[in-house]
Amino acid sequence: MSGPINIAITGCGYWGPNLVRNFHVLPDVRIKKICDSDPQRLSYIGQRYPGIKVTEDFNDVLQDETVDACIISTPAESHFNLAYQSLSAGKHTFVEKPMALSTDECRKLIDVADHKNLTLMVGHTFLYSSAIRKIKDIIESGTIGHILYISSQRLSLGIFQNKINVAWDLAPHDLSIIMHLVESYPVSVNCQGKAHVHPGVEDVTNMSLNFSNGCFAIIQNSWLDPSKIRRMTIVGSRKMILYDDTELLEKIKIFDRRVETPPHYDTFAEFHYSYHYGDMYSPYISQVEPLKAQSEHFIHCIQKGLRPQTNGSQGLKVIQILEAAQKSLLSDGCSIHVEKPKITMD
Repeated sequence: MSGPINIAITGCGYWGPNLVRNFHVLPDVRIKKICDSDPQRLSYIGQRYPGIKVTEDFNDVLQDETVDACIISTPAESHFNLAYQSLSAGKHTFVEKPMALSTDECRKLIDVADHKNLTLMVGHTFLYSSAIRKIKDIIESGTIGHILYISSQRLSLGIFQNKINVAWDLAPHDLSIIMHLVESYPVSVNCQGKAHVHPGVEDVTNMSLNFSNGCFAIIQNSWLDPSKIRRMTIVGSRKMILYDDTELLEKIKIFDRRVETPPHYDTFAEFHYSYHYGDMYSPYISQVEPLKAQSEHFIHCIQKGLRPQTNGSQGLKVIQILEAAQKSLLSDGCSIHVEKPKITMD
């Protein structure tokens, strides 16, 4: 596709304005319409961007033949319906996480996008961050050895949802990052949680994943924590990485620490663990807003006919794990087998 890409952005609540801000400054993009069901939000956006048309009716977006692509940043329960309508209307579609609320819905979106030869992309924003890209390079270099386990915490006070629990809201970020780093798919998941504010909607969850390559991962999510924590620890056989997204400068710290067992011993008295304590260093990472990189990638894929890094298949994989985690939640945390999707790991 040549020339500017005309887009419409649907949803201007908590996250939508960030998308408007990033797409608005891209040189090959024109925001034709902004849609939201709340007239107050539209008034706010209209005042900040007076040259963009606003509407409360999503049909105005669908029926506008000049709109090439639709950006969907609405409550999770509406993602499938709006994305399906957008793709069916022949528009390239970007949908925030979670992609949908079931694997069946995900497959329908993938099918219609493939049938109409349209770009379908999911908002797994952290895969476009300089920090995660740097961590991926460090792992691929062999610096930390093979990954033993990953521990991830994504905690804060709110924002509470009443249609989906905290795992569906926050864990898509953790899951997309972890699968990207370990290059493997989980074979089983355990999940426990509690609902303290809205009955039946867990606001604290703890998820554990066993991967086919032997890696183990723990994901803790909460809307009931006094501090905002966005921290991930990657423990390798040689070194360890601490990734803290709340840090302004030193988001990544590499620790030269490990535990070694003796290769040979004849008696218990001869057995001694060897603890290695080396230096810690923080590598330089470029300061690029992940949302800007993600927005540029979506437009580039439309222009060049490329498959996005966070495509529909990637979104499906995350939802399949969340479905298994939900089954585990309803079964007192028992282990649930995760069937490998009938798609290749991209």
